[in-house]
Amino acid sequence: MKSIYAFLVAAIVAMPAFAAEGSGGQVDPMIFRIAVFVLAAFVGYYVVWSVTPALHTPLMSVTNAISGVVVVGAIIAAAASALGDAGPEVAQKVWIAKWLGAASIGFAAVNIFGGFLVTNRMLGMYKKKERPAPKADD
Repeated sequence: MKSIYAFLVAAIVAMPAFAAEGSGGQVDPMIFRIAVFVLAAFVGYYVVWSVTPALHTPLMSVTNAISGVVVVGAIIAAAASALGDAGPEVAQKVWIAKWLGAASIGFAAVNIFGGFLVTNRMLGMYKKKERPAPKADD
């Protein structure tokens, strides 16, 4: 029942993206992107919270893999360069891409490190604990 309410709320939030009244039938790209983001947030929330505890470790491994892909893309963004006779506007945008790429590398690295810590802790929960040897009474 909760998922039906979440779907209805997400659909109501997404309505402006598909209404397109007064703009000649075209949807404002920013409204469309916001609607997609809101729908993805709802879907992601309900997908993650409906995962059984036994599947949390594989899910964490997948998110670590996704963060690894983010690091690769961030390295590409951080290595951006202006080609040919680029004006000052292009050079400024290249520096913005470099700084955002470096920040993305940092954030994704923290996410990967934290993911490995959480995964290690979860796997530790499944290990058998050793019981101490019984004491001999004298």
